[in-house]
Amino acid sequence: MKKWLQKTLVITVAFLTFGLITPNHAIWEGLENGQPNNGSQNSNFQNNSDSREQFTTVVEQTSNEQSSLEDQHVESVLLAAKEQSYMKFGPRIAPVIGDEFEERIFPKLEEAIELTLSRLDNQSLNYLKITNNPSGEYGERIFNISDGTSGKDLIRFHVRTEKRPKEGYYYNFHYHTFEDRFVAHHSLGDIYWSKNTPPKWLS
Repeated sequence: MKKWLQKTLVITVAFLTFGLITPNHAIWEGLENGQPNNGSQNSNFQNNSDSREQFTTVVEQTSNEQSSLEDQHVESVLLAAKEQSYMKFGPRIAPVIGDEFEERIFPKLEEAIELTLSRLDNQSLNYLKITNNPSGEYGERIFNISDGTSGKDLIRFHVRTEKRPKEGYYYNFHYHTFEDRFVAHHSLGDIYWSKNTPPKWLS
């Protein structure tokens, strides 16, 4: 076989298989001498198939491990978010609004967190921080989630006490995100308190 044709075939095979199949030189020697080399071809094919299977297994395993790690990060943030919410409510407010918060507000809060975190790269997910100092008195802050490396807030969760004429007091749960520089008010829902003035947060 002509040398230029042999080189062209080697380059073509390497290019088309992204280097996973390397041409066996014994094949070319057999072709030059006019002798078939079926045993060598079968052996080479088997070795390359095994290599591809091992490569696929490693890629799948790495992908699964990465996905599991990301899920763990998100789960730990959601757990901390719930803890901070109940810390904010305190023992006087939590028993009154806790059930409604769990049923109506927290699922939307989870969705907002997951949506925000899904836009982050893996490196950022490793260094997330959640504040552990909800504001007391009548302050709005429940917690903020921030990038631990830059210290910049990613999402802020608030609850505002609203007095509505002839109705009484409501708790308005909402959040702000870095994507619009914390300008927009994204509502999660309202929970009715009563016509009486609610206690201060953390009390």
